[in-house]
Amino acid sequence: MLDLLIQNGLIFDGLGSAPVRGDIGIENGRIVTISPSINIPAREIVDAANLWVTPGFIDIHTHYDLELEIAPGLSESVCHGVTSVIIGNCSLSVTIGEPQMLADIFQRVETLSHRLIAKWLQKSVSWYTPAEYLQHLQQLPLGPNVAPMFGHSALRAHVMGLERSLKTQPTKFELKIMQRIAADALDAGFIGISIDMFPWHRMSGKWQGDTIPSQHAKLKEYAMLADLCRRRDLVFQVTPNLQKLTSFAEILWMGLGIGKKPLRLTVLSALDAVHDRKLWRIFAPLLFIWNRILNGNVRFQTLTEPFTIFSDGPVTPLFEEFSTGGQLNSCQSRKEREELWKSEIFRRQFRQEWNNKWRRSFHRRLDLMEVVDCPEAIWQGLSFAEIAHQKQQEPLDFFIDALQKYDTDLRWVATGANDRLKPRLAMMQHPYILPGFTDAGAHVRNLGYYDGALSLLKQAVTTGFLSPEVAIYRVTGEPAQWFRLDTGVLKVGAKADIVLLDPQALNQPISPQVQISDPVLDGEYRMVKRGSDEIVQGVFINGVRVVCGGEVSDILGRERVGNVLFPG
Repeated sequence: MLDLLIQNGLIFDGLGSAPVRGDIGIENGRIVTISPSINIPAREIVDAANLWVTPGFIDIHTHYDLELEIAPGLSESVCHGVTSVIIGNCSLSVTIGEPQMLADIFQRVETLSHRLIAKWLQKSVSWYTPAEYLQHLQQLPLGPNVAPMFGHSALRAHVMGLERSLKTQPTKFELKIMQRIAADALDAGFIGISIDMFPWHRMSGKWQGDTIPSQHAKLKEYAMLADLCRRRDLVFQVTPNLQKLTSFAEILWMGLGIGKKPLRLTVLSALDAVHDRKLWRIFAPLLFIWNRILNGNVRFQTLTEPFTIFSDGPVTPLFEEFSTGGQLNSCQSRKEREELWKSEIFRRQFRQEWNNKWRRSFHRRLDLMEVVDCPEAIWQGLSFAEIAHQKQQEPLDFFIDALQKYDTDLRWVATGANDRLKPRLAMMQHPYILPGFTDAGAHVRNLGYYDGALSLLKQAVTTGFLSPEVAIYRVTGEPAQWFRLDTGVLKVGAKADIVLLDPQALNQPISPQVQISDPVLDGEYRMVKRGSDEIVQGVFINGVRVVCGGEVSDILGRERVGNVLFPG
């Protein structure tokens, strides 16, 4: 007898093949038969007539590492059809190290509150080695499957001590220790290593405002970690420093495959940036040269929709790229920020840095920054430039005054990239660019792209830029193959990670981000997506139904349905 029988669905195999109508039989979490008609008794039968049956979606770039410890069901992703997540990106993981140190490295990126961080710290860390961390993950009541990267920042801080990891370079002995621990982690089952060069990622705690440990390493250290991945054909993930052009040369050099085994390298990120409208055109020729001529194995990542970030006054990741903005983000209270604004020297420096166009990654255009909420209700829906014009003020002066007066009571929004349809579709279509850079679990007050795969499918259906089977392949079988994960396809013997979709409901625009009070985070605010309940009619993880008719099962986070995914 089968555990589950899904009947009459249009089956997409996740490999880009044309869909076929048929039945799928499942036992012990695996697909045991696929046929036009299955006449075997089953404990549960699901009629998928008029529905698409697809592999579960894979989110290739999340920052769920801490949230897994608090709420391992990850229902915010699962409800959008995500059945597997990759964690440990951007050098950030909780794989090794003292709990408070890990929290200080992570908190400013995930933007979880001190109260929630304290909740995690009370549990403490029950592992001391990367292998023990994997065992710990396997014991959690996981919702989706989890594929962990080994984060460089945690490794560097653990070996060197946090202060030295932020101030200096490792000794030869420390470098050897890093190499041994990282090699052991990869041999234990991590799918790769992540490093970070991006100056938006900063510390909290005692060293608040400093950039995280990975950013203080030099090429020798990065190359050592890359070589460990190269030897094992595992993933090396890196985020370049947009303000330091040499970082691109270093990444290019590490990713060369001439005369040696190619490095399985993934780079953040390919975007159509508002501040440089020609930048997106460089990705296609660069990747052609890198992969076809220089024998690389490189995949950039892109977001499947406009990159829109919400901000609370002066508290925003958009300010992390310049000094005075970082100082504002480091303040622990409104009173501390008010003290900064009282200084004419600080205000003058903020103005100078805001106007500096050198290697910026956020456009800082006040005509494209719109008020969402404010005590001045008439400002809502207007840009700062429009309000300043009404008040006959210079826009930047008005912006600074508004930040000082209203602080986090002033909520605003700006789109920094991927707002133009044609470039966005071109990048999502490119064979060397993976759609799926969602940052799920990071900056929870600022962005919420948990439905990245569905956003891709919506655009495929409404524009026809990809066929449905190819669009599904791009967020299932393709990333599974490239990251070497045992999931993402529907075939006999495969894991029964399955999504049932209503194709008629896909014919609609990308869903907007909305703010909710999230019970999973003890009522704290979070940016999320809604509307997928019309599309996602069922989600099965290892053959267990976790979403039915748009409703998330209460077993998520209480019973383990997902597994830890090891490289295949």
